[in-house]
Amino acid sequence: MSIDPGPLVDHHCHGVVTDDLDRPGFEAMMNEAAGPSPLGTTLFDSMLGLAIRRWCAPLLDLEPHATPDAYLARRRELGAAEVNARFLGATGIGTFLVDTGLTPELITSPSELAALGAGTGHEILRLEAVGEAVLAGGVAATGFAEEVVARLRASTAVGAKSIAAYRVGLGLPPQKPTEAELVAALTTANPARLAHPVVNSWLAWTAVELGLPLQFHVGYGDSDVDLADCDPLRLTGFLRATADRGVPVLLLHTYPFHRNAAYLAQVFDHVFMDVSLATHNSGALSPALLRESFELVPFGKMLFASDAYGLAELYYLGTTLFRRGLSSLLDGLVESGDMTSADASYVATLVGYENARRVYDLQDHGVAG
Repeated sequence: MSIDPGPLVDHHCHGVVTDDLDRPGFEAMMNEAAGPSPLGTTLFDSMLGLAIRRWCAPLLDLEPHATPDAYLARRRELGAAEVNARFLGATGIGTFLVDTGLTPELITSPSELAALGAGTGHEILRLEAVGEAVLAGGVAATGFAEEVVARLRASTAVGAKSIAAYRVGLGLPPQKPTEAELVAALTTANPARLAHPVVNSWLAWTAVELGLPLQFHVGYGDSDVDLADCDPLRLTGFLRATADRGVPVLLLHTYPFHRNAAYLAQVFDHVFMDVSLATHNSGALSPALLRESFELVPFGKMLFASDAYGLAELYYLGTTLFRRGLSSLLDGLVESGDMTSADASYVATLVGYENARRVYDLQDHGVAG
């Protein structure tokens, strides 16, 4: 049998580029590296590169495993608009929850992205971007808190995201900083790049107090992160302190800490997780990530996400590899007698869309927008 979760909610993703890309431009968007290393070889020499050639080439009318040069030539021949439409249209994503805080000037908006996939788009607000916009608008440190709260309350976003992992690490305090502490911190913080433990902590705590589902970048990222500080176990104090508020906290990416994230999702009622960008980056080996996560994570705590950015291929790979990996995992449990087929179908719908619909209180999943 083959388990299909149906229309997906992609609970963490970004827009795609609409310009035609040359090879350096394409490879620079393949993963978190800045581009191919002059001391190494092409980024196509990876599990992700193999997956693009295996799974994406046929959607561009090429044979599986077409060479990188042939693939990129065909991509340019079709043009970015056609490529984006083909890949997004083939994902089966019904709802996109889009982080709009990363280079919004270079990529599609939530509505533009959703239109490519004939789905619905919602915004996820990046907290640090909100704070930086407030300061860029000339608001003084003493007015910062009031203005941030006003903007979060006025937003139609379905959730918020913290990139504290990139800025200060995940060791957030188990109590909200006072406004006096916040004002003092803002007098020394860089207003264009908020990276102060007090400021980043205050932003995360504020989102929780306002009842916004709160995403955290966890684990794998580009060279700006200190990976040792991105282990979700460092959030334990924050999670313990926010547990009684009933506001969902969502651990994104999680690799290579996906087992730690699964543990946290098991022991804290309000914690959820995904393995997002690690799925397409690990290509054919990605089923291992799902298997290791499912060792502990409750079925109602795992969500699908692509974390696709820039390249429409990453959306297609994220969904294709996710469906294949989840189907393989659940099929194996059914065949071994450890799960019924009804159980497998139920778990697939939970992970594919029901958990996200519940956590973010989505009312329009599957309705074209």
